[in-house]
Order: sequence, then structure tokens, then C-alpha cells
Amino acid sequence: MTCGYRVARLCLSMGLVIGAAACHDKTPVASAPPPANVDVMDVALRDVPVVFDYVGQTESSQQVEIRARVSGFLEKRVYEEGSMVHQGDVMFQMDRKPFQASLDAARAEFAQQKARLDTAQANLNRVKPLVAKNALSQKDLDDSVGQQQAAAAALEQARANVTSAELNLGYTTITAPVTGLSSFAKKQDGSYIDATNSLLTYVAKLDPMWINFSLSENEMLNLRSQTANGTLKLPQVGKLEADIVLADGSTYPYTGHIAFADASLSDKTGTYLIRAEVPNPKGSLRPGQFVRIKLRGADRANAIAVPQNAVIQGPRGAFVWTVDKDNKAQQRSIETGEWNGNDWVVSSGLHAGDRVVVDNTLRLMPGASVNPHAVQAPAKAADAGVGASGAAAGSGGNGGSGANGVNSVANAGQAAASNGGANAATSGGKMASSASGSTQLYFRSGSASLDAQSATALAAVAQRLAASPDAHVVVSGYTDSTGSAAQNDRLAHARADTVRSALIVAGVQDARIDMRKPARVVATDPADKSRRVDVTLSPAAGG
Repeated sequence: MTCGYRVARLCLSMGLVIGAAACHDKTPVASAPPPANVDVMDVALRDVPVVFDYVGQTESSQQVEIRARVSGFLEKRVYEEGSMVHQGDVMFQMDRKPFQASLDAARAEFAQQKARLDTAQANLNRVKPLVAKNALSQKDLDDSVGQQQAAAAALEQARANVTSAELNLGYTTITAPVTGLSSFAKKQDGSYIDATNSLLTYVAKLDPMWINFSLSENEMLNLRSQTANGTLKLPQVGKLEADIVLADGSTYPYTGHIAFADASLSDKTGTYLIRAEVPNPKGSLRPGQFVRIKLRGADRANAIAVPQNAVIQGPRGAFVWTVDKDNKAQQRSIETGEWNGNDWVVSSGLHAGDRVVVDNTLRLMPGASVNPHAVQAPAKAADAGVGASGAAAGSGGNGGSGANGVNSVANAGQAAASNGGANAATSGGKMASSASGSTQLYFRSGSASLDAQSATALAAVAQRLAASPDAHVVVSGYTDSTGSAAQNDRLAHARADTVRSALIVAGVQDARIDMRKPARVVATDPADKSRRVDVTLSPAAGG
């Protein structure tokens, strides 16, 4: 009995142990995260337009010095200083009376010499027949001929004196030799004018206008080397089109062309002078303005270009995410060149056929599985605001820098000025602007890429900063309280960095941009606040 009881207890204990082990084996195992959905673009070689961006200064195509040609007292300034004058318009009037008197004296002298010539001619006419009859000697004939010739020469001298006096009298009325913009008068009414102070003012011809800019020796050498090795296709100098961007960011409506390129290097500046000629029928451009000139017509031959939002700046430089044949994400270090519209030219690191991730890159890790969705590469186009920062771009130059390169944010400047940053909606996000000077940008879920409306809003902010040199802008975002805190924090920082980069590219100095740590979104906040970045002008901007 006792033995049977012990055997039963042993069997029961073994059953419990086996059952517990079986239950432990059925514990669910954590499943791998699903593949991330990403947009990818197949890399292909293509000719990418290059726009060279320089700072130039306007100059009159014909600036004429208005000088007095005779000495005397300045009687009156006739023209209005700074006004447009036309060829032949009277600008200054000098005292005419002394010159009128000189003309009268010259005319009297001319009349006197003419009378002498008439007398000498009459005397010669009487002597000739008498000499022929031997009534007078040959000497008398020679004397009469000499007197007649001397009188004729004296008459010519008197005639020249009359002409000179008439010219001097005419020079007392000073007219504009060309049609153009007048400068201020350097001499006031009543001043005595002579050869030492004869400059009275300037007249500058406005149509056409010249734009002067310079290329450094390094830029010129880079241009030549890139053209020689075939990486850059340059048209003839006169075929390069020149677009002009004014100080307020607006684009001048007329297109010019390169009219002159100096063959020698300046020993004072170490640069080559280049000159563009642009029509100026309305006189909008004035001499001395500083403008940005963008040269179109060159192509980067067989280049690789990827969207700017695909390029990520890391501690070790720029890199992109690629997708291999097994649909695994891989990190690829690259070297970047100039910007072309919304694309970034890649100098090295990518090859034709590579698949580059162009969106939703924040969820990627090396070796992670992805679900790629192919998108089309952009068509060949060059943006008016794109800068290659001269010939050095693509070969270690500063192409695509914030000072010279401008992306779609800068191109949206004119549109931003027209809509004033009004509320707008896009397919994936929205943008709002308040009267207090704060602009609210909304990104798509999981994305740190700007849409067109946000670019327009940032262009308007850049314009307001340009009008207020002492103003600053504060960039602050928000992090969602749900999901992975670390991932939400990275996304918020990436969005804020995107806004900062866009402002720099639009011409805002980095020192004027104040970055704030992203704030947390609480339960009472709107659901879309986690996708928002606020761009606020400081009080100094008057916003």
C-alpha cells in the first residue's frame, strides 16, 4: 500500500514537471518588425544642367563725362539732378557775352580782310594789262600779285577765327551727348570753369546695362580642366545666358549674354574680368547695384544626380541609403558636387544601376529589410536659383554652398511674396502662418522632407529676414509622446535641421538661426502637432 502510494506520487510529480515544460515551450517569441516602405530611384547617367552663380555689379554701357570746353563763368544748371536726360537736351549754360563779343570781333576782322583782298585784286587787275604794254615794270606786277595773295591768306585766317569764335560760343550751351541717367552737378551756378575743373557731371547710358563679375585663377583652371576631360560641356562664351537676381531675391525679367571676357589676369585682384550685357529698356537697373548673375547653358556630362532629401550629412560626411538585390538597406558614403534644382550632383560613391532611397530614410538601419517602391528620376531641368559657385564646383569647390547655391526654397521667394504665407494644404501636409510672425510647417508622417508650400513659406521668412538685418529666427519642433521616444526625437531633430538647411540655402546666415530643443506633445494637444515645426521671427524683426 505504502509502495503503491509512493509510485503514484512520483508519477504525479513527473506529470506536473512535463506539463510545466510544455507550457514554457509555448511562450510566444517576439516577431521581427515588418519591412519599411521606402521610395527608391534607379541611378542613371545623364547630362545635368549646371548654373554658375556669381556676385556682380552693374555698370553703365556708356558713362560719359560732361565737361566744359571753354573757360568762363557757369551761368545756370538747366537739368534736374538725377533725372533722365535725352541726347541733345541742354544741361548747363555758361555766360555767353564774352564769347559773343569775340565772335563779333572775328566777324569784323573777316570783313576788313575781305575788303583788303578786294582792293588788292582790283589793283592786280589794273597792273596786268599795263605790264603787258610795257607801261609798268615786271616788279610792279610782282608786287601786286604778292599783295593780292597776302590779302587772300589774311581772309582765310579771319574766316578760321570766325569759325573758332562760333564754336566757342556754341560750347557755352552744354548738351547731353547720350540718352541716360544724369548725376549730380559738381559745380554750382556762378562758378568759374577752366581746364583744371572742367568736369561738371556724368550721364550714364542705361540700355543696355553691363554686369561685371570676376573668376579667380583657380576657377578658371578648373573650368579648363573639366572642359578638357569631358566632364563639363561649355558652349561658346556668347551662348551662355545670364539671369539676374536682384538684392530682394526677385529675378530680373530680361535675359542677357556674355559680351566680354578678359584674356589677361589682373595683377591687382588676381581674377579675370567677365562682362555680361543685359537689356534694360525700362531703366530698372542702375549703375553700381550689386546683383547675383547666373550663367546657363553648361551641362555636367554623364553625371549622377539624386534628390537632395536622399543625401544625409553624417559625422563622417555625406551618405545615402541604397537597396541591394536582396532588398536590404545599405549605407553608402558619397562625395557631393553642385546643386541642380532639387537634385544634388554626386561626384563619387554611386554608380549607374544603384537603387537609392529617396524618402522615409529615418527608419532604416544597415541590413534592414525594406519594401522598395520605384519612382521616376526627375526630367532634365536647371533651376534659376541653382548655384555652382563658379567653376570649382564638382572638383572640390564650394559648389552648392549656402552662399551660392539656392534650392527650391529660394525659387519660391516670388510666390511667397505674392501669397504672403497664406494657409495652404498639400497632399501629405499643410502650412500655416500667423500674424505674429510665427510660421507653422507640417511634415508628412515619418518624413523630414519639405513640400512645396513649406518651401514657399520659408522663402517668405528669408525675405523678411533680408529686410531686417538685425533680426533672428527661432526654429523649434515637437516630438510625439507615443511610439519610440528615441525615434520620435530623431525625427523632430531631422525636421528642424531640414528647415535650418533650407533657410541657409535661401541666403539666411547661420548665425541668425536659433535652434531650440523639440518640445513634447501632451494628450491635450492636437493630433497633428507632432508633425509641426515652428519658425518664429525674433522681436527685433518687428514681426
